[in-house]
Amino acid sequence: MTTLATPLEKSGIGLHSGETAQVRVLPGNPGDGRYFVRTDLADIPVVPANLDTVRQTQLCTELVTDTAKVRTVEHLLAALSATGIEDARIEIDGEEVPLLDGSAKEWVEAIQASVSAAKSPHTAPAVKIDVPLWLYDGDAFVAALPSPERRLSYGIDFESRAIGNQWHSWSPDREDFATEIAPARTFGLAHQVEYLRSTGLIKGGSLENALVCDRDRWLNPPLRFVNEPVRHKILDLVGDLSLLGSFPIAHFIAYKASHSLHTQFARKLRSHLTERAGAATEEL
Repeated sequence: MTTLATPLEKSGIGLHSGETAQVRVLPGNPGDGRYFVRTDLADIPVVPANLDTVRQTQLCTELVTDTAKVRTVEHLLAALSATGIEDARIEIDGEEVPLLDGSAKEWVEAIQASVSAAKSPHTAPAVKIDVPLWLYDGDAFVAALPSPERRLSYGIDFESRAIGNQWHSWSPDREDFATEIAPARTFGLAHQVEYLRSTGLIKGGSLENALVCDRDRWLNPPLRFVNEPVRHKILDLVGDLSLLGSFPIAHFIAYKASHSLHTQFARKLRSHLTERAGAATEEL
């Protein structure tokens, strides 16, 4: 686990709200985890970045407490988690994290410029998944299989020929998040844009911060990767699984999943790990 040596700041437009917000990420106290602070509200409420605060998962992950909410947290949390930042105070003056260019690239670059070279002495030992775990919704699923190393594999399948069927695997311990996953941008289908906006979503989306395709082609090429969409789904999965606090050692496999299925599976995984820890304590 690494720590931030200096605060980092970024501002931009939220994907769904279309409103500008400024984010300031500061070093957190060891053991406090990652949490948001709504500096624009009178009581400066704290919103922990964990599974207990997940409330809404339609096209983003939203965290909610009794007094505040923060939405579209997944890209920033993925960047912090993948760069080893387990403790961070994230101050934000609005309810939605800026989308920036639609990826986690700018977050990772800012973190790398602010990170301390020293390792924290409080790093907990990694937990290994010992049995296969699955969660299905129709033909979509998320799974975790026992593995000697961390690995994330993802598959998507769209009718649009511009996307089609894509698979990608990423090994965090051997492949750089900053180059292989972080630059992958969010994506959408042109024929869904007006409907989503009519429901109050993607008000801040544009060809500058999201890949958009019709049935046959991308409207704003070039892509950063041939399979950029599925790499972005891995980015989203990393961000949602980061709500566990730390990543178990397992091979995570997902297919046609969503933020909802990601976070539901993370809860199932947490329950399994809690039960296993309890059983181990009883044996002692």
